[in-house]
Amino acid sequence: MHARDSWNFLRKLTGRKIRNGLHVLASYYTGRLSGKVVHPAWPLSISIEPTTACNLGCPECPSGLKQFTRQTGNARPDEVKRWLDQLADTVTWVNFYFQGEPYIHPNFLDLVRHAHGLGMYTSTSTNAHFLSETNARKTVESGLDRLIISVDGTTQETYAQYRVHGSLDKVLEGTRNLVAARRALNSRTPHLIFQFLVVRPNEHQVQEVRRLAREMGVDEVKLKTAQVYDYRNGNPLIPEQEKYARYAIQADGTYRIKNELANHCWRMWSSAVITWDGKVVPCCFDKDATHQMGDLRQADFASVWNNAHYRNFRAALFRSRQEIDICANCSEGTRDWAG
Repeated sequence: MHARDSWNFLRKLTGRKIRNGLHVLASYYTGRLSGKVVHPAWPLSISIEPTTACNLGCPECPSGLKQFTRQTGNARPDEVKRWLDQLADTVTWVNFYFQGEPYIHPNFLDLVRHAHGLGMYTSTSTNAHFLSETNARKTVESGLDRLIISVDGTTQETYAQYRVHGSLDKVLEGTRNLVAARRALNSRTPHLIFQFLVVRPNEHQVQEVRRLAREMGVDEVKLKTAQVYDYRNGNPLIPEQEKYARYAIQADGTYRIKNELANHCWRMWSSAVITWDGKVVPCCFDKDATHQMGDLRQADFASVWNNAHYRNFRAALFRSRQEIDICANCSEGTRDWAG
């Protein structure tokens, strides 16, 4: 976090949230030492999926490729607000993103506004194709604290190799609209990040995206390593520069994930993901919601977060994380952000 963004985040903390955070830390490290699941308090952050719909067709993305096996749709605003109300006293950060493009949801910014009113730090990730002047202004007015814009190339040719059906010009236009709206409304938020997913077609443009961000008034650039599903025999998306890759080539020419998959995971104590239809899943690697811990249409969050199914899943991590399918290609424990 940059200093101004960090201060904005710290302003959201309350005594109860701090105590909850200390409880999460204590229960996590006690569990690691003992190998037993200790009451994990409440999560520090939550991701909520506004929609599974997306206008792009990115490879390695089930949303863009329309390859979900789970149900797809838009979250109901009344349900999301009820979930937020349950979490507001203890959860500090809510990320309105999992799969899909959040701005496609017609009430997305109203949900942000509700969370902002509850004193939660709010963020989202977008491909920026819907950041018209009107939407940019509404974004600033909603109180959104952080906006991540995916910019995976500095030329249309490079950008479109991953962001299939996307327009770099639209992304840059949306960015300009957001920067202008912040200036017009004399607002320091949202903190604006260019996220650059480093893949082989664009790895030569890392310095160029930094320059572009400076010129446009973007606050920060984050380089993200790419997850690919079929990596063992190589993949045209894996960067040639190993520092930008989650995978390392071995002597026999095959690839392995750099993460050694230690038998613990901070995310299982500190965060959770809620799909558009109220399913609680362990983390963002469970894109198809195959490990459902509970259903918020049938139970409140507190009863799901500490139910037997969730406790058993956490315990399984202590025994053998490698045996859990969504963990096998996970970057938790490695430098998920490159550079």
